Amino acid sequence: MTSNRSLLATAIVALVLVAGCRQDMHNQPKYRPLRPSTLFADGSSARQPVDGTVARGTLNADEALFTGMQNGAPVAEMPFAISASDLDRGEERYNIFCAPCHDQTGSGQGMIVQRGYRQPPSFHIERLKTVEPGYMFDVITNGFGVMPDYRAQIDARDRWRIIAYVKALQLSQPTVAEPAPGEPGATTPPPGTVPGPPGTGRGGQ
Repeated sequence: MTSNRSLLATAIVALVLVAGCRQDMHNQPKYRPLRPSTLFADGSSARQPVDGTVARGTLNADEALFTGMQNGAPVAEMPFAISASDLDRGEERYNIFCAPCHDQTGSGQGMIVQRGYRQPPSFHIERLKTVEPGYMFDVITNGFGVMPDYRAQIDARDRWRIIAYVKALQLSQPTVAEPAPGEPGATTPPPGTVPGPPGTGRGGQ
């Protein structure tokens, strides 16, 4: 009796082991990333997406929302209604990404500037108080002068929220005079620099 039970237990264990040895999914024909291929003429197993392919979440069909431009000109209105929570989010993102240079009031005296980085213009000069939101979006997205682009760090909608918060900052502060060319914070670059439009990485901010 004991012998029969041992045989039965051994058979059950053997069946379990045999069932666990199926490797159909593990041994399927496939390419691991960056392995060469003899199937394709270029020898690469990594293929380019089909023309017209759009990755999920990257359609970006709304030109105003994702570029700040409409028919080649900066948009004059925010592309979506701004709520109190949007302003709160804008303030948070501003303090993380913008305040180190522009400071928390927008005067351009952030800690990085105090340690030697080129001073950006105050947000409270007349030109920046009246500039279109789309222009600000383009500068944040593509950079300008010594300011790097932030398209990778800041989501498009958060860029608009930052702009809304900057506009609120501008309402809270008096207009200041624009510095003369070559002075700290001047929007006109000092002699010897090449001015350029937003996104070129040249000239003053």
